[in-house]
Amino acid sequence: MKRTERLHALSEMLRRNGSRGCSAERLAREFEVSVRTVKRDLAALESSGAPLWSRPGPGGGYGMAVGASLPPVSLSPAQAVALMAAVSAASDAPYADLAAAGVQKILDVLDPRTRARADALARRVWVNTPPSSSRAIRSALEEAMAEQRVLRLRYTARDGTTTTRDVEPVLFASTNGQWYLVGWCRLRDAMRWFIVSSIERAGVTKMACGDHTIQEVGEPPANARPVYERG
Repeated sequence: MKRTERLHALSEMLRRNGSRGCSAERLAREFEVSVRTVKRDLAALESSGAPLWSRPGPGGGYGMAVGASLPPVSLSPAQAVALMAAVSAASDAPYADLAAAGVQKILDVLDPRTRARADALARRVWVNTPPSSSRAIRSALEEAMAEQRVLRLRYTARDGTTTTRDVEPVLFASTNGQWYLVGWCRLRDAMRWFIVSSIERAGVTKMACGDHTIQEVGEPPANARPVYERG
């Protein structure tokens, strides 16, 4: 997770916890960083104007001042549950962590009656999600795609061969129940599809991607489409 994304998620977690607050240790575990990094992030949030408070000593921690929230959001209970179901059923999708945080942010500012009805309806919708790849790997893939930086991957192919290769990310694709990273493989000098769950390690390099385009991936299936197209 990039620092800017972590700062946003950190502020949302503090806001949701309200007057209870969170210890630096708990925040560090949640975001898989050191306590020192968390404290630097909190200082950055405070410097940017976020209404943070802190309590020293045992049982202390950090929190967001009451009233730091979104303006009212108008959704029906069914619309709210639709968002919950979509995110819960796709926990292995790219940017799923950010999507879950966004949905929670919306739910937090629903009026109490709508939220109660949404909570009741949500208990009637179950999902069985497959295990996803590690958060660190997914965060690296997401960052590289958003910033168009070359990824260094350790990847095990279907035949059991493990290689380390540099890949220029072009798109994420979901088909047959699996997520793929599609990108220009500098080792093979060709476009390749990598099963995300078969990526053992991923790091974002400082190298910028070239000019490879989505059109180079090939003709998509007839029912394939981007996750959103205006109009």
